[in-house]
Amino acid sequence: MSIIQATIRETKTKGQVNDLRNTGNVPGIVYGGELPNEKISITTRELKNLINKENFLSNVICINLDGKEQKVLTRNISFDTVTDEPIHFDLMRIVKGGKIILEIPVKFINENLCDGLKQGGVINVVRREVEIKSPVTSIPSVLEADLTGLQIGDSIHISSIKLSDDVKPVISDRDFTIATIAPPTVMKVEEGKVDDETEETDSKESATESEKQDDKKDEGKQSEEKKEN
Repeated sequence: MSIIQATIRETKTKGQVNDLRNTGNVPGIVYGGELPNEKISITTRELKNLINKENFLSNVICINLDGKEQKVLTRNISFDTVTDEPIHFDLMRIVKGGKIILEIPVKFINENLCDGLKQGGVINVVRREVEIKSPVTSIPSVLEADLTGLQIGDSIHISSIKLSDDVKPVISDRDFTIATIAPPTVMKVEEGKVDDETEETDSKESATESEKQDDKKDEGKQSEEKKEN
């Protein structure tokens, strides 16, 4: 679990917040549970390291705030529209017994054991993330979709993904599709189109060349007729 050093901030005006950013820090807030909301800041470097980690929005992190550690989830990060630098963040405290709704990425495993892919098929991804409701203490980092033995035309549904008993998909009224193993038809169709277009172009060029030769013959005949006259 990541541990990030955070500092209580006393900024009250926009100018003070801008000064904080200019010194290499990003303002934020931590909320949730019985404790009051707290205005904090984290260095830009540490926040970028957090952002660069895979699935950082669903990973539980730990902040060290004035010597006390708090487990939190990153709920939002705002970025500057020009520089794309982080300018604000929201952290939510992990409260024992609480539940949260969030999107978890899907990871496809055992591609080398998928018969459909060996036959030239491709994974047609319908959902790259799935929204789930989970206890805050047992949030899965990824949802693993096993491709072992799947054939071309087979589908992967949410029911085929192993979830803990206390983790449920938000969509509960149907067994929705995560991905399918599709046949490799796109490239063949495109190649066929290219061949047809090439043949058509060759035919047009041949017809044009033939017309040019006929025109030259007609011009030659007309010249000879003039000479005789």
